[in-house]
Amino acid sequence: MLEVKDLVVNYGVIQALKGISFEVNEGEVIALIGANGAGKTTTLQTISGMLQPTSGKVMLEGVDITKVPGHKIVSMGMAHVPEGRRVFPGLTVLENLKMGAYTRSNKKEIADEFERVYESFPRLKERRNQLAGTLSGGEQQMLAMGRALMSQPRIILMDEPSMGLSPIYVEEIFNIIQEISKAGTTVLLVEQNAKKALAIADRAYVLETGNIVLSGDARTLMNDDSIKKAYLGE
Repeated sequence: MLEVKDLVVNYGVIQALKGISFEVNEGEVIALIGANGAGKTTTLQTISGMLQPTSGKVMLEGVDITKVPGHKIVSMGMAHVPEGRRVFPGLTVLENLKMGAYTRSNKKEIADEFERVYESFPRLKERRNQLAGTLSGGEQQMLAMGRALMSQPRIILMDEPSMGLSPIYVEEIFNIIQEISKAGTTVLLVEQNAKKALAIADRAYVLETGNIVLSGDARTLMNDDSIKKAYLGE
């Protein structure tokens, strides 16, 4: 579904990504793990058109999207839940969700999607007329995920969805990611909480200073001694 080929991204003289290649198959949950500064956020931002690579290619369902602007990539079936949630604080929950559907025009489909999002996130329904800026961190994360789902993506990129959340919310967010996957959406997940990410992923890639240094079945990586030591605190 998604293929990243020899992706290089430079910030001035700093090479953030050094020619990485990986793929995501339809229906998979793929975890991208690594330390801070490894290039995980840069990878997602480049895939979704927020950053332009120096070289390399990004293919979505066989179509080269490397030079396609971000807003057009959304209408091609990809959504991005950015690090730090990035909800619109001065808009209500309902208005934020509507923003997620801006590429769509079928009112009946949009109404159906609202119902699905409210079913997955009952708290958003309760707070639909509340300003997003007044929600808790966990609720804002749910809103960012719900907003992304409003575009009816076939693949969703999530950047650090559990960051800064209480353990109860972390549990809830990971349960929701599994539900999104079961409902048929492919997931590419960047997550500091490597243990949680590997527990729900099918496969994983390990990124270190702009290079993919390890990849494989998520369960296998979870039992890899070097991974345990570096990322799982064991």
